[in-house]
Amino acid sequence: MKTADVVIGANFGDEGKGLMTDYYAAKADSVVVRFNGGAQAGHTVVTPDNKRHVFSHIGSGSFAGAETFLSRYFVCNPLLFRKEWDVLSAKCSIPQIHVDEASIVTTAYDMMINQIAEDLRGTSRHGSCGMGFGETIERCTHAPLALAYRDLADTAQLRVKLAKIQKEWLPQRLAELGFTSLPEKWQERVASTGIVDKFIEDTAFFLQTTKQSGTSFLADIKKRIVFEGAQGLMLDQTRGIFPHVTRSNTGLKNVLPLAKDAGISELNVTYATRAYLTRHGAGPLENEEKSPPAAGIKDDTNVLNDWQGNLRYALLEIETLATFIRGDLSDADGSVKITPALAVTCIDQMDELVTYADRGSITSGRMAGYLDLLKKRTGAHALIESRGPTRATVTSGLRTASAA
Repeated sequence: MKTADVVIGANFGDEGKGLMTDYYAAKADSVVVRFNGGAQAGHTVVTPDNKRHVFSHIGSGSFAGAETFLSRYFVCNPLLFRKEWDVLSAKCSIPQIHVDEASIVTTAYDMMINQIAEDLRGTSRHGSCGMGFGETIERCTHAPLALAYRDLADTAQLRVKLAKIQKEWLPQRLAELGFTSLPEKWQERVASTGIVDKFIEDTAFFLQTTKQSGTSFLADIKKRIVFEGAQGLMLDQTRGIFPHVTRSNTGLKNVLPLAKDAGISELNVTYATRAYLTRHGAGPLENEEKSPPAAGIKDDTNVLNDWQGNLRYALLEIETLATFIRGDLSDADGSVKITPALAVTCIDQMDELVTYADRGSITSGRMAGYLDLLKKRTGAHALIESRGPTRATVTSGLRTASAA
């Protein structure tokens, strides 16, 4: 029986997916499969010997020696890949990175469209991180403009396509979004020939440091597979709250066909949540607090940025969390056995007496009872608890009931 681990964010992202991916990757000789999203991810991993990295393009199992497979559902970004490679290579020897030949590719112009549109929306921003993820997917729905990993080696044709994207697609797409004139501060940047040269250079580096793979890769691999999700269920393109969503299937929907490719018969699915709720960027946030809900809360990764502002905090609503997890599990088609677990991270940042929301009411209780209730209501087979930033602080098991 071939089994695999799956890590899925249960909220708006920032739940501890990097921590849990590293935890599973360290248990066996592994390959981490990025099954959605792209380089806009920010998955923090801290090792027991205090190495730290925020993984975006590369799989979060790299410190544990796990190879990375960027699946056909992953959006590659050669520019951001090179930046991450330069930072990570100073911290560890980066394991082999495999890329599905069908994985689509972000250009600098997709990033520009994204940033220009968000800039012009002013106070009505969608909460995008400005990295062109959704714009890449939109462009690639138009076959003449689509760009995939397998297309990158033909530099001459790549230059032709980039010119077409710059001269035709960029103004057309901005007009579709309701912006018919290009702001002056963007005009010189869009017209720059250096943009294309830099993209070609970054693409060459991307090809040199990765290995092209096809659909048979997962079936042939002998390593333990860890599926690493990006963003979270509350940002899912079909179940999240539009328009403040990601253009991605953040749960099982992409994992299931990849599991079929790999011949996997059982998936151990871990839904990750902090002990409190966060959101980075615009959009509704139930039970939002003006300040972090506990004095011990600290976040070194999600700092103020131009596109998403400050990290926002709220009390965790148990029924909302359970509803999103149940919705995701409903996508299971019976082709594989699904065993769900719930990982609760950042417990060490909370007080022993914790305040949370449940079915519209604000409640306080002891941490042990709160964790019991989370496990029971989400239907988790096991509860995984994290009381620190490293895999050494993670414990897993069947929690017995205790009084709140």
